[in-house]
Amino acid sequence: MTKFHRRGARWNNNTLLLLLVFFIVGLFLHYGGKPQPVLRFWEDVKSIFTTSSSGNRDNPYRTPEPGQSGTATDSPARDEDNVATDTRKSQKPLPDFNESSEEESTSGTAPSGELARIIRQRDFVLPTVEGNDQVVRHTGYSLKYVERYEQAAWVAYELPGSQVKGDQERESSFYDDPSVKSGSAVHADYTRSGYDRGHLAPAADFKNNRVMMKESFYMSNISPQAPDFNRGIWSDLEQLVRVWAIRYRKVFVVTGPVLKPGLPTIGRLNKVAVPDQYYKVILTATPQGEVKGIAFLMRNEGSQQPLSSFVVPIDKVEQVTGIDFFPRLPDPIEDQVEAQSNPSDWYRLK
Repeated sequence: MTKFHRRGARWNNNTLLLLLVFFIVGLFLHYGGKPQPVLRFWEDVKSIFTTSSSGNRDNPYRTPEPGQSGTATDSPARDEDNVATDTRKSQKPLPDFNESSEEESTSGTAPSGELARIIRQRDFVLPTVEGNDQVVRHTGYSLKYVERYEQAAWVAYELPGSQVKGDQERESSFYDDPSVKSGSAVHADYTRSGYDRGHLAPAADFKNNRVMMKESFYMSNISPQAPDFNRGIWSDLEQLVRVWAIRYRKVFVVTGPVLKPGLPTIGRLNKVAVPDQYYKVILTATPQGEVKGIAFLMRNEGSQQPLSSFVVPIDKVEQVTGIDFFPRLPDPIEDQVEAQSNPSDWYRLK
C-alpha cells in the first residue's frame, strides 16, 4: 500500500469517528440532554441486529415472546391481552352468569338520593391518594404509577355496560405514557422476557371509544404477566366483569398487581418488577340502594380452577396491598361491603 493510500485510510477512519461523535452529541441535544431517550434509541437499533438466542439468558421463564411459536422475537404489533390461544389445554366454560340483555338487567334507573350523589363524584372510584402519589388521569381510567416498580399499583375506572359493546378496533402497538412524569416502562423492557405485556385495564373494556382504546395500550397500564395467566384465568375474569357491566349497567373497577420489595425484575432500560399476585375489586350500586362488592386475588400463573375459588373479601386485598378502596362510601356501607365477598350475590355457582 502506498503512503497516499495509508493516509487516505486514516482520513476515512477519522472522518467516520467524527461523524459518530457528532451523531451522538446531536441525539443528546435533540432530546434536551436526557439520556433515557438516547439509550432507548440505541436499544431499538441494537435489537435489530441482536439474535434471539441471547435474549433469555437470565430469564428463568424461557417461554417464547407472546404471540410467537418456538422463537423469542419481539412483536410490537401483537396485543397479548385477551388473545385466544391454546395455552389452556382444557379451557373451562365460564360459570353460569345468567346473562341478560341490557334491557333485562337489574333496572332502567340509576340509584337515587345520597348514594347517587356519592357515586356520581368524579373520583368516587379512586382509592385513597396520598400527597406524594403519582396519579395519572387518562380519558377512560386513572392510575397510580410507582416508579420503584415501573408500573401502576392500581388502575381505577367506571365501566358502563354500553362501553364494552362498541366496534373500535384494537391497537397494534404499545406506547410510552407521556403523562408519567418519572417516565414509564417501555416496550423493549418486556422483549424476550418470557412475560406478556398484560393489560390492567383491558382493551376490550373500551370498545366504544377510539381514544380510550389507544390509551389502554400505554405502558403504564401494563404489567408482566405469565402467558398462561394473562391469556387464561385473568382473561376469563376480565370477560366476567364485562358481563356484570352489562347486567348492572355500570360497575366500578380497581385492579392491579400486588407490589412489594424483593420481587424479581425484567427490563433493558428499566427494572420492571414481576408481581406474583394480581387483584381485581368490583363494586356496583342498585336503584334500590344496595351496594355490593366482590374481590379476586390470584397468583401470576395459569390455573384451571373456577373463578369463584379466587374470591376474597375486599378487606383481604386491602391487607395485602395496603390500598384503601372506595374511601368515599359512608363508613357503615364501606365496612359491610368490604368485610365479605359473596359470589352468589353476583352469579349463580354451578
